[in-house]
Amino acid sequence: MTRRLLVTVPGETLRRAIGEPPDGADIELWDMSTPAPADRIDLVVPPYMGAAERLSALEGVSARLVQSQSIGYDDVPDALPAGHVFANAASVHETSTAELALALVLAAQRGIPGFVRAAAEGRWAPARHASLADRRVLLLGYGGVGRAIEARLAPFEVEVVRVATRAREDDRGRIHGIDELSALLPTADIVIVGVPLNDATTGFVDAAFLAALPDGALVVNVARGKVADTDAILAEAASGRLRFALDVTDPEPLPQGHPLFALPNVLISPHVGGASTAMMPRMARLVRTQIERMLRGDEPINVVLRT
Repeated sequence: MTRRLLVTVPGETLRRAIGEPPDGADIELWDMSTPAPADRIDLVVPPYMGAAERLSALEGVSARLVQSQSIGYDDVPDALPAGHVFANAASVHETSTAELALALVLAAQRGIPGFVRAAAEGRWAPARHASLADRRVLLLGYGGVGRAIEARLAPFEVEVVRVATRAREDDRGRIHGIDELSALLPTADIVIVGVPLNDATTGFVDAAFLAALPDGALVVNVARGKVADTDAILAEAASGRLRFALDVTDPEPLPQGHPLFALPNVLISPHVGGASTAMMPRMARLVRTQIERMLRGDEPINVVLRT
């Protein structure tokens, strides 16, 4: 008799989204705060938030695949017990994160926060702001999120400049290498940061990076807070020279009363890039794909780490 696959998910919401599992697989609830339901689990899906803190629950468990609900995994290598295969959630959050990136750009460009503040005070406060159209937008990071942002920028009549780890060409033209950044920053009206967090990108958006930008430029961070130097951001924002739209910060959450909150040229959202209704159906689709691949004997997709 063929052994059935055992899949664990952390909550009822994801289990409902997956629906009836493919024939040959069983799904059980396990949020990793209690002992594992079995010594051998084929596919483990940790919780979306605070997952790294729960990974120690896999000690002594034989799991064929640990399927994250996040794209980033910078906190996983030190937390995942030896002998496991870890996949990230590429394809799940790109849509939602790209939507938020575009929303932050549009809100900052068209002065929406100022209009909201005026309305809260009962004031009619018309103002003329720079359009998104005709701006030069530098996309720093050209993975799944970067490509999704580019697709959504296409109708807005902008010039998109793409920057990745290495230079290359594709069917839309040149993708610049990171070594070209010093020449590109002075020409950018808007910079959207979407790089993964690693040793090379920690503190990458520093004082020198920001100083290279022209007056009035907008910096949007939808990557990780530690990619940017908070003190450098605060210095440029407090001077009024640059504008910022930040979905992520360092530290995070940003402490109550932090001076960035009070600056009119800084728009902050509380790390909600992936937090929309777009997440769960795409996460369910990814889990079903992984189950189906296991049942066929195929290798899983999105594997980023083996311990």
